[in-house]
Amino acid sequence: MIETHDSAGTGRGDAQFAVFADREDAAATARSFARPGTRTLTHASGRPWLVGHWHHDELVVAHAGRAALAVVGCCPVDAARLRHHAERLRDLAHLDALARTLPGSFHLVAALDGRLRVQGTASGLRLVFHAAVDGTTVAATSADVLAQALGTDPDENELAIRLLWPVPHPLYEAPMWRGVTAVSPEDALIVAPDGRSVRHTRWWTPPEPVWTLAAGAPYAREALTEAVDARTRQGGVVSCDLSGGLDSTSITFLADRSPARVVASTWPGRDPADTDLRWARKAAAYLPDVEHVVWDADASPLVYTDLLTIDDLLDEPTIGVMDRSRVLHHLPGMAERGSRLHLTGIGGDHVAWCSEAYYHRLLRTRPLFALRQLRGFRALWQWPLGGTVRALADSRPYGRWLADAGRRLREPLAPTVSSGLGWGMPPRLFDWVTPEAARAAERALRDAATTAVPLHPDRGLHADLEQIRSCTRVIRQWDRMAARAGVPMASPFLDDRVIEACLAVDPGERVTPWQYKPLLTAAMRGIVPEPCLTRTNKAAASMDASNGLREHRGDLLALWEDSRLERLGLVDGAALRRLAQRPATPGLQDAILYSTIACEVWLRGLTRTTGTGARSAL
Repeated sequence: MIETHDSAGTGRGDAQFAVFADREDAAATARSFARPGTRTLTHASGRPWLVGHWHHDELVVAHAGRAALAVVGCCPVDAARLRHHAERLRDLAHLDALARTLPGSFHLVAALDGRLRVQGTASGLRLVFHAAVDGTTVAATSADVLAQALGTDPDENELAIRLLWPVPHPLYEAPMWRGVTAVSPEDALIVAPDGRSVRHTRWWTPPEPVWTLAAGAPYAREALTEAVDARTRQGGVVSCDLSGGLDSTSITFLADRSPARVVASTWPGRDPADTDLRWARKAAAYLPDVEHVVWDADASPLVYTDLLTIDDLLDEPTIGVMDRSRVLHHLPGMAERGSRLHLTGIGGDHVAWCSEAYYHRLLRTRPLFALRQLRGFRALWQWPLGGTVRALADSRPYGRWLADAGRRLREPLAPTVSSGLGWGMPPRLFDWVTPEAARAAERALRDAATTAVPLHPDRGLHADLEQIRSCTRVIRQWDRMAARAGVPMASPFLDDRVIEACLAVDPGERVTPWQYKPLLTAAMRGIVPEPCLTRTNKAAASMDASNGLREHRGDLLALWEDSRLERLGLVDGAALRRLAQRPATPGLQDAILYSTIACEVWLRGLTRTTGTGARSAL
């Protein structure tokens, strides 16, 4: 029998753990991972299987003979159903089907005849890493746990790569430490009975976009409804963002249909032209049972707030630190109102809408339709004719595009049209990055280009998947921060089943210059009142960003006064200090500082959270 032994509890929403084979040498290694406050889930032999932190509501476990299954995270599966699957399990590959049907967001761990299978989510919100520790393979949900066990320092080459803006696929998947290996979101990790040999096996592929909008909208509606229900079915009090946008409004109306009591939270923008509050109040008028809390716009933290004091445990740099204070600021107020979970509309932009890059293929397969749509996009986004033609004519394979990008890292940011219709935004390095760091980044791009394949041959679907995964890499860190702040967050749009339902819809109908988020509008019709579905834009919060640069330039200057990146020879600290004194410098509004700030804040956080290894050396 598999038992759970608690040494202490942990907060809901912050499940982090390591996985061990059913072997005596692995058990010896597992004991070194146990800390005050950790929990241990054992194999039938009594040896450790999972060691880490999770709330009891986040774990469902079943065993049957030689098989055992564990679901860790948010998933409405019960132990009886999971036991049914364990009883029928004869091959770990059979779990592909189970993983493709369960709603929610979770890690799936299996043990069968001495073998292990560990996987996260296709979205990338829940990741898997592995390393050889004391001669045995250990899998974990966070890379820093393995790095600490190995006693390794952050890889300076990886830091140089993270200075790119943006970091392209597949470079952003690499862990920050040598000796730690990442498992791609579409793959599962298989550990052999010897506890050492490993392989990655594909369990997820994106669906073909075979549905019309009319046919696909009910599936998108069902998937999003199930995703919200997975978080609200237990009742209690939950809170929701209610920005007035289609994404958060949809989540709030779905939550209102649940057994839970809902508190809606609205942060008005500081920009007088921001219409969020008006749309949020329009939605709240149709929600008489929902408590609507409107915060003082001037009390909202600006972008770049509190960068000097961030001490969250992060396993990689994240641009999410720029908005950390804004994301967390209202959570104590939600906790005071009894909220056990905060639902966001994050991800709606990434799944309910999609990349215009699909039209690169559609121009070749449906030319008349594509030309008509492209004329609309040119007017909407003010794309120049010449640039549009060049972007559509560019048929470079992904590897060549990546290699070319590596030779142009110091050039100005690429035009919007070439990024929108191409493989993505080409990465850039900026003046403050040292030649040594630039050479490391160039070398990494050159090496990756020789073997890199896109996430999908269709550059539109590649762009969609890359945007989803770039988003989830920020959200997984925000989720940890929120759980630490006392109210865990959840983003139902980023559940795998929701992503699949949206990606299955014809992109020619999903992204159009003539209608804003038509798939979400169609899916929510009958749930969200019609007047709330007519919004055709969203707030940009550009004033909060520009004001943040001005008001926090002192913090930015202090950030570079004793720069860890400068100590490592990766940036020119003097150049960054001069830039901090000129917050109105052209180009800063394009977020070109974000990747550099993310790396600096991450390095500083390492020194605060532990005094060992590289973290103390830095």
